Amino acid sequence: MTVKPGPKNLISDVAGLKVGNAHHADFATGVTVVLPDEPVTAAVDVRGGAPGTRDTSALDPTCLVDAVHGIVLSGGSVFGLDAAGGVISYLAQQGVGMSFGQSPVRIPLVPSAILFDLTFGPDKDWGATPPYRELGIAAAKAAGSEFDLGNIGAGHGATAGQLKGGLGSASAVSGGFTVGALVALNPVGSCINPANNDLWARPFELDGEFGPAPAAPDTPAALSPLGGSKLEARSAGANTTIAVVATDAVLTKAQAQRLAIMASDGMARAIRPIHTPYDGDTVFALATGASALGDQPGEALAMLGSVAADCLARAIGRAMTSAEPLHGHDAWRTA
Repeated sequence: MTVKPGPKNLISDVAGLKVGNAHHADFATGVTVVLPDEPVTAAVDVRGGAPGTRDTSALDPTCLVDAVHGIVLSGGSVFGLDAAGGVISYLAQQGVGMSFGQSPVRIPLVPSAILFDLTFGPDKDWGATPPYRELGIAAAKAAGSEFDLGNIGAGHGATAGQLKGGLGSASAVSGGFTVGALVALNPVGSCINPANNDLWARPFELDGEFGPAPAAPDTPAALSPLGGSKLEARSAGANTTIAVVATDAVLTKAQAQRLAIMASDGMARAIRPIHTPYDGDTVFALATGASALGDQPGEALAMLGSVAADCLARAIGRAMTSAEPLHGHDAWRTA
């Protein structure tokens, strides 16, 4: 079974999904929004030791809600949870959301996750009004099928180990299905193999999407459990990788949760160490429901989960190759 990137090599290759980004350069932080054209089945997998989320309990397969109207990834730690409120208000004004009885009010369900970028760049002296609600609205208004990677959206203030992190995305077409991944990359761990200065994600690259590999060092560094990480630099206070994986398959909430669980291993393929006590690693899974799993649903779901994990690893690699130096943090391509 072959695997190839989608036409744009973005999560928006999954038909019916749009992505919007907004950032505040003065505060070096931002927000990324995933908006489906129609409500989609969703689930979540949280593995980090310090997560920050909103409305993820509703995604439990035993809970009532069976679809969501958007997903928000935000910088700003707990302040960034306001971004979802902005997106909810925007969507409600567009007539998007659940309706109850005769009430004209629409209630959009927009789960979200945050990363910690408060110590990156300028002081966050925003006073009594953090910018995240307005950033959420701006990101929702900007949503489209094309978007840039790197120092934008929730990836604007992100760092990956001791280098600049950012926003990454990738897609894959296999077995008649499309899978996509979107990541705001801000881990304690490093994405670089010290033995060759190359990406840990390199083995999962498709069609040269990472660009040329760097020259290997004359004296490769020994593999260390914390090599290149923020922990090695004694600076573990700005962390968490948050992501969305999506497919056009028809999935139940329980199947979507299995997809999220399998996809989370893509982080382990591209980041070392991962899921630490200092990270709040979270992966959302979305299923747009365009293509049935067929007469062997377990096998099809196993294939989708494997592709999604590789796709997330590739999105992490693309975040690293797209990041640019900012506020004293070198990018991998320019380090």
